[in-house]
Amino acid sequence: MANPQILVVEDEEKLRKLVATYLRREQFQVLEAADGEEGVELFESHPVDLVILDIMMPGYDGWTVCRRIRETSQAPIILLTARSEENDKLFGFELGADDYVTKPFSVKELMARTKSLLKRSGIKPEEKGYEVEGLTVDTARHQVAVEGEAVDLTPKEYELLLVFLKNMNHALGRETILNQVWGYDYYGDLRTVDTHVKRLRQKLGAAGSMIHTVRGVGYMFEVENP
Repeated sequence: MANPQILVVEDEEKLRKLVATYLRREQFQVLEAADGEEGVELFESHPVDLVILDIMMPGYDGWTVCRRIRETSQAPIILLTARSEENDKLFGFELGADDYVTKPFSVKELMARTKSLLKRSGIKPEEKGYEVEGLTVDTARHQVAVEGEAVDLTPKEYELLLVFLKNMNHALGRETILNQVWGYDYYGDLRTVDTHVKRLRQKLGAAGSMIHTVRGVGYMFEVENP
């Protein structure tokens, strides 16, 4: 079964691309619409499991798109908007929305809400494993091995490794890594990242050499054939 497909309807391109990037890192398929009309067209022409929908858009606004979707589907809808008034939230729920996130928001929180709604709908992403240059990660069983030998990682070391694998050959800043592994509300400093990277490299042995330090930026998990 294919991974769940999420439709992101947001006219602010930078925000839409950011949300889409995080969704893909979580192994979702993503459709992007820059306005309400395109959102309705994509929803009607593709199988969609959940919709992340901005309210304030030119042309078809989010209310209109929500109504159109609810005419034919009960796919979960998360409203995404700068509005925070209680009446707007109540109106959204009356139209059939399932959740409401107010800008500015934590992308990590949006991912959590997306997964929660999909889980309640009985839909979940397929587990994805990795096998690169002697390193094997079974994400279904949370097992890691190098050249067939099991590697015992702490939960944070395992999460750190997954962040690297999901972003192969892309440099990641220390702050980005800190946010993705420890969360936006973590009050530790960036040295936490350095300490965990050092331990992860040691535990991975030869495979640890794929984790490169990028001067002035952070780290990159570099492989020739990802």
